[in-house]
Amino acid sequence: MVDSRLPDIDLDGRVVIVTGADRGLGRAMSLGLPEKGARVVLASPAFDALRAVAAEVEAVAGPGRAHAVRTDITDLATCRACLAETLDAFGRIDVLVNNARRPHRGPGLPPSGNSFPFFETNPRIYKETVEVNVTGTFFMAYTVAPHFIGQGHGKIINLTTSVRNFFGRANSPYGVTKAAIDAETYIWARDLEGTGVTCNALLPGGACDSDPDREKKPGQTLLPADVMNPLLTWLCSARSDGVTGGRFNGSLWDPALDPDAAGLGCREPASFHGME
Repeated sequence: MVDSRLPDIDLDGRVVIVTGADRGLGRAMSLGLPEKGARVVLASPAFDALRAVAAEVEAVAGPGRAHAVRTDITDLATCRACLAETLDAFGRIDVLVNNARRPHRGPGLPPSGNSFPFFETNPRIYKETVEVNVTGTFFMAYTVAPHFIGQGHGKIINLTTSVRNFFGRANSPYGVTKAAIDAETYIWARDLEGTGVTCNALLPGGACDSDPDREKKPGQTLLPADVMNPLLTWLCSARSDGVTGGRFNGSLWDPALDPDAAGLGCREPASFHGME
């Protein structure tokens, strides 16, 4: 069933790599884009889960719309293999969605997640989080950017978070890494000026119902896991060409507006002073 909330934008012919596509927000985005005609490359180390998502995509959008690639974004060689396999499977690449992150919850952690004062945080988890969220995001962008520059167009979309997570108590390493991803976005957008390649940050705009292990607070209402899909559709399309160096909040999308007005209306102020 096609999601009627998605804007009337045709992504036919567009090929999008989504990292961390095996679960949560990555899965939701990977299901949304093919409904508008895109083909998606699903990247994650969890290959069996990727294959399950690929089957979901094809059930919604038809055969040939998804391709699963086992990818560890902390390993530059597998990032390069992901790009090569994308080109082999679909013949092109138009968008990279850097969604993958080290899970905030999981074995050995409380349901509320890895939220401790920095001096009580497990150093191994801190290091892994930086390697996945910051270095892994860089490795994927570093891999695809020369190809994008060579073809004269391409879009890098980095998943970030609400600014409050940059300074809240007990919010490192997660908040630290997401602030770094904002900085990567702003710097890369300027590095790419004049190439035809854009770089933007995308965030849900609040806690999402994308993790079955999340500990919900009394009375808390979570955003749907696919809250970013309308905005992501616009960011992946030709309608956002030339828009770069921005933070875009999926919860601000207004479906009553023209897609271009809705997309630009989701742009937040830069998270660092002096960027605008």
